[in-house]
Amino acid sequence: MIHNFNAGPSVLPKEVFEEASQAILDFNNTGLSILEIGHRTSLFQPVMDEARALIKELMHLDDDHEVLFLHGGATTQFMQIPMNLLNDNELASYTDTGTWAAKAIKEAALFGHVEIAGSTKETKYTSIPKDITVSPTAAYLHITTNETIAGTQWKNIPYDCGVPLVADMSSDILGRQLDFNKFDLIYAGAQKNMGAAGVNLVVVNKNILGKVTRKIPTILDYQNHIKEGSMLNTPPVFAVYVVLLTLRWLKKMGGGKESATSSPQLTSHAQTDAHERSLTTTIADREKKSLAVLPFKNLNNDPATGFYEFALADAVITELARIRSLVVRPSSVMSKYQGQAVDPADVGRELNVDAVLSAGFLAVGGRFRVNAQLLDVKSGE
Repeated sequence: MIHNFNAGPSVLPKEVFEEASQAILDFNNTGLSILEIGHRTSLFQPVMDEARALIKELMHLDDDHEVLFLHGGATTQFMQIPMNLLNDNELASYTDTGTWAAKAIKEAALFGHVEIAGSTKETKYTSIPKDITVSPTAAYLHITTNETIAGTQWKNIPYDCGVPLVADMSSDILGRQLDFNKFDLIYAGAQKNMGAAGVNLVVVNKNILGKVTRKIPTILDYQNHIKEGSMLNTPPVFAVYVVLLTLRWLKKMGGGKESATSSPQLTSHAQTDAHERSLTTTIADREKKSLAVLPFKNLNNDPATGFYEFALADAVITELARIRSLVVRPSSVMSKYQGQAVDPADVGRELNVDAVLSAGFLAVGGRFRVNAQLLDVKSGE
């Protein structure tokens, strides 16, 4: 058995895989594949409509909040947000809490002035700022609710910041119930927690739009996408469909509550076990530890770390599956395989479990060999 616990793509329910696979061959008994149906036809429109409606239902959104499914992933939003919300001579507040927050800050600075309302950079992002200072003239405050790499999460959301609140929720979207109506813009790449790569969810309060003076390219203007119901251009049809299937499953499982996609008790147990074995990165403030990801430090292929015994425990496997995202720092042995072709000299080479995990796979049982065709680790005979 092989489990992919990379931070993205996420672990998806088996029934989602089965329905999506069937739709590739025959979508809703039409004789057509989901990959070839017209996106402006009566075949696909119900998919988009239901997906948007389920987001509104699961997040309990009011009529002021619009739901969009866009191209580009969350990274595109790093620039699209300030382009739509920040004038050249205005100020935006950002919290600097990790890798993804830092990337958002860099892009925002291209469109206006950026102030850091709070930062944990000096402590290597091992916590979330206890206090933040937001200028009352700021166009908005941006937070990253869950830092996938650092393994920290905002537990006390700064709803009372006094300015529009913007959040990157890519790695914990729909993993817990929040007052989503108090956010003015939420964005999340689907692949970390709610579907397949290729589509980006944006939830935006339409009342904050149309206030910048710059000319915005048609395809990057949120108002245009709202007007066209996320069909301004050809949408990522298959990716939206997989999101729809996942949302249906999520609703059936309880609907966006913490108990539906993760268990704080189970997550805490796995975190405690891994921490006691000195396998995880250190989070200075354990109250800020993420319930969505479990980041492991560089294991250096050392069998003495005890990770093998930790990973093979049935209870831990179950708990990690509920966490849905696991981040492993690349090891020296497997680092050359990250996104690259496999070295022919390593084909057939047996790898220990630490190397397998460094490749982003949690493999259980048997021996593990490098596949010659692509970055893949398979159980041997």
